[in-house]
Amino acid sequence: MRHVLSATDETVIRKITENTVAPGVWLKTPTPPETVTSWLGPGWSLAGGPGFLMSAPSRPARAEAPPAVAEGYRLDTWTRAGLTRALVRSADGAFAARGQVAVTGSAYVVDQVETDPAHQRRGLGRLLMHKLAEVAAGQGATTGVLVATPEGRALYETVGWHVLAPLTSAVRN
Repeated sequence: MRHVLSATDETVIRKITENTVAPGVWLKTPTPPETVTSWLGPGWSLAGGPGFLMSAPSRPARAEAPPAVAEGYRLDTWTRAGLTRALVRSADGAFAARGQVAVTGSAYVVDQVETDPAHQRRGLGRLLMHKLAEVAAGQGATTGVLVATPEGRALYETVGWHVLAPLTSAVRN
């Protein structure tokens, strides 16, 4: 996959970072980190490690049976103000995994997907991703987007997501 850079990308990022002086402001761009570094104004630095902008349809091309909730776990979902949250707890009520989705028009955005290290490799991430896509499809969304870490990317690719572009984060110190 290749991102074609334009002079506009560089110009916009330079202008933003040269004119933003408040500390703690973040910038995310679908550009490789080695390129972004030279575009940043004084006081800016790369942050957060490599990321990936990813996309997927709400309904996979090949129909899969929904994953079952692993024995000893409970999945709860609720929606408030347009945001649906999914939470998986173990039998003793401890946090195991979570994620959330928001639908805007035909698109849905998946965010804050996390599995506690003590509960990894039990299909909880796959369960969450399926449930969040199901919720989005039920609200009419057809295409999902998310930002992935390298670890998350591995999971998301197994459930039908693909990389659109690298995603680089920078912060004003």
